[in-house]
Amino acid sequence: MCCDLKRRFLLLYATQKGQAKAIAEEICLQAGAHGLEADMHCLSEMDKYNLETEKDPVVIVISTTGTGDPPDTARKFVKKIRDKTLPPDHLAHLQYGLLGLGDSEYTFFCNGGKTVDRLLQELGAQHFYDTGLADDCVGLELVVDPWIDGLWLALKEVFLLQKEKEGMSNDVSADSHVGHEMNLSSKIQNLNLEDGVRSSDGPSHKLVDINVVASATDTEPSLVHSVPPISQSALNIPALPPEYIEVQFQDTHGENPHLSSLISEGTTFEVPVTKASQLTREDAVKTALLLELDIANTAFDYQPGDAFCVICPNNVNEVEELLHILGLSEKGENFVCIKVKQDTKKKGATRPQHIPERSTLKFILTWCLELRAIPKKAFLRALVECTSNAGEKRRLQELCSKQGASDYVHFIRESNVCLLDLLRAFPSCKPSLNLLIEHLPKLQARSYSVSSSNLYQPGKLCFVFNIVEFPACPTRPVLRKGVCTGWLAELVAPLLHTNKDMQDIKRESSPTEKISIFARPNNTFHLPSDPSVPFVMVGPGTGIAPFIGFLQHRQKLREEHTNWEFGETWLFFGCRHQDRDYLFKDELRCFLENGTLTHLKVCFSRDSSTAEVAQPKYVQDVIRLYAKEVARVLLKESGYFYVCGDKKHMADDVSDALLDILSTEMEVDKLEAMKTMAMLREAKRYLQDVWS
Repeated sequence: MCCDLKRRFLLLYATQKGQAKAIAEEICLQAGAHGLEADMHCLSEMDKYNLETEKDPVVIVISTTGTGDPPDTARKFVKKIRDKTLPPDHLAHLQYGLLGLGDSEYTFFCNGGKTVDRLLQELGAQHFYDTGLADDCVGLELVVDPWIDGLWLALKEVFLLQKEKEGMSNDVSADSHVGHEMNLSSKIQNLNLEDGVRSSDGPSHKLVDINVVASATDTEPSLVHSVPPISQSALNIPALPPEYIEVQFQDTHGENPHLSSLISEGTTFEVPVTKASQLTREDAVKTALLLELDIANTAFDYQPGDAFCVICPNNVNEVEELLHILGLSEKGENFVCIKVKQDTKKKGATRPQHIPERSTLKFILTWCLELRAIPKKAFLRALVECTSNAGEKRRLQELCSKQGASDYVHFIRESNVCLLDLLRAFPSCKPSLNLLIEHLPKLQARSYSVSSSNLYQPGKLCFVFNIVEFPACPTRPVLRKGVCTGWLAELVAPLLHTNKDMQDIKRESSPTEKISIFARPNNTFHLPSDPSVPFVMVGPGTGIAPFIGFLQHRQKLREEHTNWEFGETWLFFGCRHQDRDYLFKDELRCFLENGTLTHLKVCFSRDSSTAEVAQPKYVQDVIRLYAKEVARVLLKESGYFYVCGDKKHMADDVSDALLDILSTEMEVDKLEAMKTMAMLREAKRYLQDVWS
């Protein structure tokens, strides 16, 4: 562009866990290299931008949360543009490009972005660039990177047209402009092979020098080793992100902030754990625990079907190991002051909101940063500069390069590699503390479904979880437990007691251990408001958790309102072994005997059967056996259908089974059955609470 001043575009983002913001920051970073200036704001900062008067192009990056909702930070914006009183040409002047983030494992893929896109179109706004939908299931970067690459040409074409309209295009040659911009990676560093393996304190090495260091049998690629063609390729790597955080060490005097100050989503409550039970036998494949919390002296309230979040710390051993690698073991208890560097080149740099301005170093690493986060390519690029060994430096460059995209997906993303894994694999990499604060995302609170009813157990809140385990693998030599489930299991270990026959595994104890929680209400996954309406529940494994709360609530209502009419209830439950992981077996039998639960259908996927006819192994198979009954509940009696549990290995199969049932029982083709399913979802009568 023939203009000394950089052309501005408005860059808006809405994020739930930080990914959309990180991508917006990457766009902002790259904009300068293309002669553009990004005016970046969160969608929630509606006092800092105005689409109704915006003349420049707008770029929006937005994620999806829950069951297809826009992020919390986009709620006010969505409400505003959803106003039915606005005319259809309200935003006809607006030109925008939108990048949506989602996960195809969930039914409403990228629905946050799709919703905003549709609403803007309905108000007359025009695309200047095709909408991108990035899938976290296979890797956001597969769509994000090429979408950003193509954005610059699209933006400059908008500005070119604007100049032509303004009558200022005489000196601009469209042909030369397009020809110049077709090289979209012109501002990305091109590294020759020698550059990629040059040590910080020595001459460049030939390719053979790397292979001499590697094992002669090391012919397969790995996290630390590459093979041709990438090992012999020139690399396109991202621009180095500018550092913007300054860390000042202070003394050890003072107090750390309260955990509630780290949470912006709602009021936090510190509550005691009053009971812990192991629901599975010792030889079960997974260990399931039930925890009971005392909320009697708090304002915490919930309905059966709601979820809540637990504020959890990083593993103490991992924190200590990281301190050791950073050479800061002696300074863990020192307070640090976090500020923005005065001379930073990062536009609009601010201290991350999840980092206290002053706290101990150990507090930051324990409660604020997601140490287990999968490092993004920008982080890998920054780590290159902290690595002294030539071969390690080259491999990190490969992993963040365009040429190494498949290696990044396979050895970083799919292997769930985290920062500590990288630092173990690349021992000459010694990052600074400020780099970690700049690149590691916020440590997220973990969400759990409530497994109780406040009506049935006043002042109590129960929840169930499996202790998550990540087995050892080539990139991680030791078994690793989930951040929150591993911590909770260790926390309640004193409350657990196992007797000889493994049947009585409960032990009351004085409330000594406390955890911090906050509410995350589910606006739809609740019992029907009319108790006479029948419903079907599908919850294998720990997916049964919210349905225990449903049944407790229903039992109490039946006791208190003997004259009410109650609809029939179905529960489809499955597990591996009847005698090892049949959760809530006794409670379900009681619900069945007292009439709270009308039908209980169970299956066991790993138990061998002596029956002549093969027994169904999975809940979706059992549901098919009761096709007519399920269809009657949904189609004739306007009932509800709830699914809770694993998305990838269960919920989709249940959805397929129900689709087949509707098609068969309605005597229609699959397309008509799909329309009926869509109607059930729209009416909030087919409801899911699933996780991947």
